[in-house]
Amino acid sequence: MLTSDIVGSARRRARMLRRWPPRQIRTGTEVLQVTSSGKRVTREPIRLDPVSAPKGSNVLAAELRRRILNGEFPEGTALPTERDLVEQTTLSRASVREAIRALEVQDLVTIRTGRSGGAFVHRPNSESMAASVRLLIQGSRLGFSTLLEAREGIEPFCALLAARHRTDDDLDELIAINDRLSQAADLENFLAANVDWHVAVAKASHNEIIEGLMLALAPAIHTATDNEAFVDDEVMHNVAKAHTAVTRAIEKQNESSAERSMANHIHAYAVQITPVEVRTRIELDR
Repeated sequence: MLTSDIVGSARRRARMLRRWPPRQIRTGTEVLQVTSSGKRVTREPIRLDPVSAPKGSNVLAAELRRRILNGEFPEGTALPTERDLVEQTTLSRASVREAIRALEVQDLVTIRTGRSGGAFVHRPNSESMAASVRLLIQGSRLGFSTLLEAREGIEPFCALLAARHRTDDDLDELIAINDRLSQAADLENFLAANVDWHVAVAKASHNEIIEGLMLALAPAIHTATDNEAFVDDEVMHNVAKAHTAVTRAIEKQNESSAERSMANHIHAYAVQITPVEVRTRIELDR
């Protein structure tokens, strides 16, 4: 064989060896990689977790939610039409609709139908908060004692803030509701006026969080106080009297007196109702 043939053959074998993939030999938890030159390289096996990409509808909903909550889109602002959102985001119509529905469920947009319809921004308020907390109350099957404890913890401070921040309109509403309670001819009207008055005190506090909590608790308070064996003429009279004392303290803007009067009222109710109440949980209509 000619020297040139030998050299050419060697070169061809070298090129083929470089193209061959290195052999891998597993030994326990390690991998030995043997290169074409026979060199051994130890490599640790690499494991990766599954990668999940967020749904396009979730990304769009999160972006719109952020811009609504930070005030970039004021109350009543019309969001871009479905067609515009599809063009701007390159998402499908189904994804855009899903994103808008998610915002509607969270009460961040309202949907209007018709030629001038669409999705319009709705800023969260105390009613929005109340709706969310009310779901928690319904789902947790609120204990009777838990409701009493919550009221004793929240309502005296409501009265204090109402005395500090109330307006003339707030005071007029409190007086009108208490008059309605005093004149109630039956249990249902009495219970409705009673709950309305307690919510009105929370509204007079001008604290949206406290107002939202009381709005959420209102159905539970109504259900808990609906006890014909307990609510008689004497109880109705005592409740009206207690409400009057709190309302007068709020009128005079006497914070300590308003807080003390409300604390006495709620505590007296808890002490009187506990021995006669047979329910341990408050069942609310779903």
